Amino acid sequence: MADNRVSTHDLKEGLTPNNVRKIRESKMMSKAELARKTGLSVQTIDRVEKGHYCRLDTKRKILLALGLDLDDRSGVFKEER
Repeated sequence: MADNRVSTHDLKEGLTPNNVRKIRESKMMSKAELARKTGLSVQTIDRVEKGHYCRLDTKRKILLALGLDLDDRSGVFKEER
């Protein structure tokens, strides 16, 4: 299984850690299933889980597909500077 933890090198590269993978796995959902529910690609889900930048619309789709409210965003995505 791949290790999706964010390293200090990744932080220097502008990655922002988030809890998408942790929440997805706690719901026993695969990346492919989350991708289907959001209408996004598996590659996009993978990039988001690794902390790459994503648009607000992408975050909204992920939150809703995980069964969360939009108000839960701060517990899933760190606020960007």
